[in-house]
Amino acid sequence: MGKHRVVVVGGGFGGLGVVRGLKRADVEVTLIDRTNHHLFQPLLYQVATALLPAGDIAPAFRAILRRQRNARVLLGEVTGFDTEQKRVHVDLPDGSSRTVGYETLVVAAGARDSYFGHDEWARSAPPMKTLEQAVDLRSKLLRAFETAVAADNAKEWLSFAIVGAGPTGVELAGQLADLARRALKGQFHEIDPRDIRITLLDAVPHVLPPFSEPLRQHTRKKLESLGVTVMTGAMVESIDDTGLTTKDGDRVEARTIIWAAGVQASQLARKLADATGAEFDRKGRILVNPSDCSVTGDIYAIGDMVNLNDLPGIAEPAIQEGHHVARVIRARLEGRPTKPFKYLDLGTMATISPGDAVADIKKLRLKGLIGKVAWAVVHIAFLVGWRNRVAVLAQWAWNLVTGRRAQPIILEPMHAIERK
Repeated sequence: MGKHRVVVVGGGFGGLGVVRGLKRADVEVTLIDRTNHHLFQPLLYQVATALLPAGDIAPAFRAILRRQRNARVLLGEVTGFDTEQKRVHVDLPDGSSRTVGYETLVVAAGARDSYFGHDEWARSAPPMKTLEQAVDLRSKLLRAFETAVAADNAKEWLSFAIVGAGPTGVELAGQLADLARRALKGQFHEIDPRDIRITLLDAVPHVLPPFSEPLRQHTRKKLESLGVTVMTGAMVESIDDTGLTTKDGDRVEARTIIWAAGVQASQLARKLADATGAEFDRKGRILVNPSDCSVTGDIYAIGDMVNLNDLPGIAEPAIQEGHHVARVIRARLEGRPTKPFKYLDLGTMATISPGDAVADIKKLRLKGLIGKVAWAVVHIAFLVGWRNRVAVLAQWAWNLVTGRRAQPIILEPMHAIERK
């Protein structure tokens, strides 16, 4: 009789946590993902703003799991589930399809962007959820500066808008302000920094809604001191190639618009719900058993695609859920009882500028330099691999001292853009 087969769909924080948590278990683990790398999504905006190379936040799965003998990686896209035959349907890179059998299935497919019923906005306001999207956005931002140099109306190309004032939007606005006014200051002599306009807007009345009021006020004041125009209580009505309009009729001219607002569960969440009969909420997230994250007896779901006591869609719940599910699988195979899942709230954090961040950790509220130190320590600790930790820390230090960015390059040559 062969080893117990565990299939994990998705190599994000939760999925990778399950795989690594089964390292010493007597099982055969197959990790299936559409990409060959684990993405540290909290630092994705730093790739988009040319601060970090893509590889520093996206180590390859095979490199991470090279010493885990009971784990293998399959590059492919899961298209469906056969829960009766206990098989997962997968499309492979060569265009063929196959099924992968399992005895225990863990689905950690994450989340995707939600345009609240206006998917057509994605053409003018691209999201930033994948590494490819971040690299494309980096090229788009840098191309805007290059275009402004020769354009008749430079201000038109130096206008940027970010929709969504949560942690991602705030961090992106702060980094974009630093990129525009400090990192590129000595390189684009033809551009007047006063012509650069960055607008951050959201329908909610505050920036950083999950944070305490003092930290929200600090964040807003700091962003405004960096030259960012903050518009809260501003719901987007329409978006086009030259800007956006709010429901109040305000027009924000912006040649570059970035979507950092809503998210919804991966499409695999609905497919898993259809296959198992599980219920889901209005965001498409599966409702799982809060004690062990199970959907059925041999199927588990974790991370952003599930609703587990309305935990926030950030890295820490996914990490803890992944570790818990690995413990549950090991205990059940060994005939031991399992303890119910209990979430340890480690707080929320957001960085604003190279020397300022906010952290809301229970009753502890940090801001400024001490907040930045706390933010940096946590993010370095959560990065996978010592090489990546050292590389990221070195890039941060270099940027803090010199203001320079490591990756101010446009990957797509001009003639390729013309052919499109």
